Amino acid sequence: MNGRFPITLHIMTLLCTEQGVISSEFLAGSINVNAVLVRKELSNLIRHGLVKSQEGKNGGYQLARPGTDISLAEIYHTVKPDAILGQAKNQPNPKCPVGRQINSHLNNLYEEVDQALINKLNGITLDAFCKKFD
Repeated sequence: MNGRFPITLHIMTLLCTEQGVISSEFLAGSINVNAVLVRKELSNLIRHGLVKSQEGKNGGYQLARPGTDISLAEIYHTVKPDAILGQAKNQPNPKCPVGRQINSHLNNLYEEVDQALINKLNGITLDAFCKKFD
């Protein structure tokens, strides 16, 4: 399982609930992880247009647009794993009736589960999620 979504959502929630520009050290302290990991995720969020940075003495990070305009699905897409339920490292036996078909059936299942998750997350804005912390 990929642990990036909870960290990224934590970052985005802090940026949404706090006023002004936030330092990576503040974010890292709240999440209780190394600031290097936070800066890596912030770079990814900047690349996806969800966060912007401010250089200089009073520098830091803030949302690139209002939380009402960002869905949790957009945040999920920035860190989406290839296979949400995991991926087998081995190749099944092609002579076995299950082995020769399992991967295609798993891929279909993964696509359905992933789409259900995206549909759910599309219906939740970052702002709505942040209101849980009032």
